[in-house]
Amino acid sequence: MSSAAFERQIRPVYDALDSGSNKSAVVACDKLLKKQPKNVLVKALKALALVRQQKIEESLAMCDEVLAMKPTEDAILTAMMHVLRGLGRYNDVIGMFEEAFKRVPANEDFGVQTFFANIRAGNWKSAQQVATKMHKQFQEERYLYWSVISAILQANDPSTPGTMRTILYKLAHRLIDSSPTPSYLGADRFYLHLLVVRELKLFEESDKLLNSEVGQKICSISLSCDELRRKIWKEQGLSENELARASNLIKEKKDRNWLEFLAVLDSTFAQSSEGSDIASKVQQSRELFETVAKEDGSKDRSGPLALLELERRAKESGVSSEPSRMNDLLEQYFEAVGDKACCFEDLKPYTILEGAQQERWTAFLKNVPVSFATKNEVQKVINVDKLLRYGLAPSEVTVEAEKELLNTYIQHYHEALPLGASLPSTELQPADDFALLAGNTFVNLWHLSKDYRHLYSAASFLEFALSKSKQSFLTRMILIRVYRLVGASSLALEHYRALRIKQVQHDTLSHLILSRASTFSLASTGDITYSTECIESSHIYLNNSQETPEFVTRAFNSERYSQIPEFINFEQRLENSLQRDHVRIEHLRMRLAHEPISSDLIDMELIELKFLFDKIHYDNRDFDIFPDYQPKDTQSFNQQTLLFGNSEGLGWLSIFLKVYIRAFQQASDLDDTVEEKLLIGDRPKQTGDFDRSLSLRERLVERTEDEFSELTDDERKFEEFAASLADWLEPYHNHARPPPSVVLAEAAKQTQLKTGHPLKGIEIPPSNGDNGHKKDEKPPAVTEAPEAVVKYFEGVKQRLEGALKEDPLVDLLHIATLAQEAFLLFTVETTRFKSPSVVKINKLGALVANFKTIREEAVSVLKHIAAELLAVANAQEPVEGRQSVAIASVSIPSAQIEADFVNGVSKKIVDSRKKVMEGISKGISKIVSTYA
Repeated sequence: MSSAAFERQIRPVYDALDSGSNKSAVVACDKLLKKQPKNVLVKALKALALVRQQKIEESLAMCDEVLAMKPTEDAILTAMMHVLRGLGRYNDVIGMFEEAFKRVPANEDFGVQTFFANIRAGNWKSAQQVATKMHKQFQEERYLYWSVISAILQANDPSTPGTMRTILYKLAHRLIDSSPTPSYLGADRFYLHLLVVRELKLFEESDKLLNSEVGQKICSISLSCDELRRKIWKEQGLSENELARASNLIKEKKDRNWLEFLAVLDSTFAQSSEGSDIASKVQQSRELFETVAKEDGSKDRSGPLALLELERRAKESGVSSEPSRMNDLLEQYFEAVGDKACCFEDLKPYTILEGAQQERWTAFLKNVPVSFATKNEVQKVINVDKLLRYGLAPSEVTVEAEKELLNTYIQHYHEALPLGASLPSTELQPADDFALLAGNTFVNLWHLSKDYRHLYSAASFLEFALSKSKQSFLTRMILIRVYRLVGASSLALEHYRALRIKQVQHDTLSHLILSRASTFSLASTGDITYSTECIESSHIYLNNSQETPEFVTRAFNSERYSQIPEFINFEQRLENSLQRDHVRIEHLRMRLAHEPISSDLIDMELIELKFLFDKIHYDNRDFDIFPDYQPKDTQSFNQQTLLFGNSEGLGWLSIFLKVYIRAFQQASDLDDTVEEKLLIGDRPKQTGDFDRSLSLRERLVERTEDEFSELTDDERKFEEFAASLADWLEPYHNHARPPPSVVLAEAAKQTQLKTGHPLKGIEIPPSNGDNGHKKDEKPPAVTEAPEAVVKYFEGVKQRLEGALKEDPLVDLLHIATLAQEAFLLFTVETTRFKSPSVVKINKLGALVANFKTIREEAVSVLKHIAAELLAVANAQEPVEGRQSVAIASVSIPSAQIEADFVNGVSKKIVDSRKKVMEGISKGISKIVSTYA
């Protein structure tokens, strides 16, 4: 068949794949394979369509068949690259391109693709070897620098030993020296050269590079090269040179880059043998900054800010001779910049004052005239209020004092509100920051008094402020925290969705709503709202794994070497995100409540959780984004509004991973041998910082006080229950678990029935009538259940009774959902023993009798919890519920907010609280009826 005719026939397959019609693509491929059963391209495209349909078993056989033919055609290789990526078989991508490059060594593109495949997989050593081979073969200089950056990336990899690191940098230096052209022909090549000589401390060579005319020119236009130059000079102790250079740029060339001001400051206070030397340099820098401030006036604030930073460092170094100078600088800065939104954040680090200095600063701020005539004057009042509040002494932060301040902030808010009356709804109101100050004060009042009426008042007032300024995302953030504290989770979710966060914000901000989200989840009733949020927030991680490696390859192609480590670091921080795995655990907790507990669910979750357990984790969560206007000596807004007063970190994640891995490991028939045989994709690298000499079981039973410190009291008791349950049942699971050969044989049988192809690498042993399952050994003696297991649910009941007497609804929900989770964990651990045949074969009847007693107690307590929650939910009716919330909200000191508006907010709060309590109650009842 001619190529044109074949292209016409295969075009519908490509069209179907491009449009997402994968089923149509499979049908079209089958038609072509009937005519051309040996066509490798059609098989590759069919495998791609099957992968996109999530028909993994069927695609595997087709994929292995294509790989066995060792293709070298571009179209086949491209299709197979997408197939193998979809299956997570990145090592096979490398092998496929390596084989193609070996078969057609003159094809430069195959070499490039082999190099990029290694880069995507993080195989820096292999990438360096491929780049070196390509440079020798094709004599293109960029491949030499690809080899250099690959050696640097390998050296910087955490798994590379320290001795090898130096050797790799020496290799990179030798490769650069072997280049026929100097590195300064390109800024990024020059960057690599500087990076290498700095690491090897070849300062003579670095001086030669940096002091050359072309080197100075490159540093003047390349921020990355200039940053390296600063680091090299600092390591050489050339602070005088840096001081002179930066001063010249600021004074003569009018450079207002803040990095240059920091360079002057760092050089001024660089280590010196004589204190008088520092004092003279401080005076020299002060004169420079004063000149800059005078020249720039109100056009630029670099000079005044630099003077403040200089004075702060001088004070810390003990060379500040005038105690009043800081006050003078603060007052001058406020006079110049006090009507700008940046003023408070700029001055905040420098207002840590004491005694007479604080008194003078406070008096100065109080003397600033209060006016709401213009936006600039309103902004000045806002800055005054923020600075005065930040400077409050602990003795001044009382309930009565906070109420007075609250009146002031709300009064200022209403006086400034008319200024924005004509603004479109897409604009922020000039008065918004007064509302944020009031929100912080409401929260601090609650924190001081533990009176939840202040939170209800905060909700009503902030909802009013949001009605005037719909785009105020900071107001929404305060409301999200407030609504979670009062148990109105659906309102918190509503505001979270209104933020419309996108891309990487799902990693940095999803903690707003998904932190301990299982407390509010109604997944057990079929409401998967929170589960959906978990899935949506995880899309960024899939995008990261697909798109960021492509940015890295583009950076290689365009020789942007300074960007490559940043892209790789970005990819690794997202791939190993702490928030990602927090959400993963929360989704698992919801999934157990929503889906039937089955061996498939247990096996899949076990494999994935073990991968998570072996990873390093980076905390990318943004807690600084909150509008924090609390006094400097009190807890921050974030700390005050944390759910249960506790933030989950790596310790919390580690505890829950250990709990679920151990439970699933005992309930599953998969051991390491079976898992290795059945694993489809590549096994992720173990990047976690743990003792490699310990076995997985030893690591799972290990606990530290740092881990426990991140748990609530109820989570600690849950962990104690889970650990005791696992310790008790472990020997019985080990005895009853079928041997690996039986498990593999059953997996192979099921795969062959499903796909018609045998499972690769697994032989089904001949049946000898006993299914390969012999139990000649004596079963372990049955022991009584540990006290922590037997008395757990009774303890839950007692804690619930105590919580019912308190106001916090979230405490009730926390106790109830953890009790539900403990029951589900018990169900997971005992699933193996539900089969009468398993119990009979393994002679474990006495053990199962123990289960019955524990289950009956658990069911009784859970039914009681469900009834109590339903009673509390019914108490949220208009007379008892809305009226009490509305009365609490009436304490807002504002006549401008109508009663109907307050009642409307109260109704939403009550309805939201009632919904979550009814849902949790019904969910517990449903779970009890399913697994009792």
